[in-house]
Amino acid sequence: MIIWLASYPKSGNTWVRIFLSHMLSNEKDIDINNTKIFQFPKRKDFDGLSNKIDNLNEFVKNCIHAQSKINLDNKVKIFKTHNAFWRTGNYAFTNLENTVGCIYIVRDPRNIVTSIKNHYNLENYDKSSEFIFDEKKVLGIQDRAEQENDIPTVISSWQNHYNSWKKLGTNYLLIKYEELLINPINEFSKILNFIEKFSDINFDKTALDNAIKACSFEKLKEHEELSGFVEAPKNINGKKIKFFNLGKNNKWEILLDKNTIKNIEKKFKIEMEELGYL
Repeated sequence: MIIWLASYPKSGNTWVRIFLSHMLSNEKDIDINNTKIFQFPKRKDFDGLSNKIDNLNEFVKNCIHAQSKINLDNKVKIFKTHNAFWRTGNYAFTNLENTVGCIYIVRDPRNIVTSIKNHYNLENYDKSSEFIFDEKKVLGIQDRAEQENDIPTVISSWQNHYNSWKKLGTNYLLIKYEELLINPINEFSKILNFIEKFSDINFDKTALDNAIKACSFEKLKEHEELSGFVEAPKNINGKKIKFFNLGKNNKWEILLDKNTIKNIEKKFKIEMEELGYL
């Protein structure tokens, strides 16, 4: 059974994933390129199910089958995903037979749009806005096909992604990225308690403070500069783009023009009000 660590891209999912991996490892130093929290989907998850997994229809039809295969060991595991909890016809991203619950990390879309611009090497914030507005957005198949992690990832729009996981219908923990920054001990404690409640995983809570310090943005950025980060994207020239880029300096109030802000706030008004972003 799976506990999902889910989020729209560039919402803090990787930060939480590295933190949890560090807590599970009980090691003094972190290794950002060797985490114990794996991503779903990966190509190997579909071995024996389809040899055309870059085809979106094949991916959609086999997603739950892949999870059922993973869950044959009857153990609870944590998987990171950027997929929305999509449903199409008789198919869905997951189901309650394979899922224990979900930790959903949400972030103010006005700050996501600035991170999206850097991560996907987009030319301006208009293109970034189009990205998060796109209700049919799918990552993977058009990017770096044939790499292990680069298979279809159905993310839809920021709005649809957020609303989709609320409909899981079982154990759902909402974590705001902004609260993680302001009060990391409280928010990371919520995450650890949630995982312990629905699994036999136990964390050494006395290591919480040190783990938070070891996994701070500044430390992760330092690790990336020293040894690189395998998940960092590349620009059109093949040069790595910094994954840990702005951190607390990512301030939409400074970086975005008024028109971009207005469009995002209008498009996502209901959800942003619900989350306290407006």
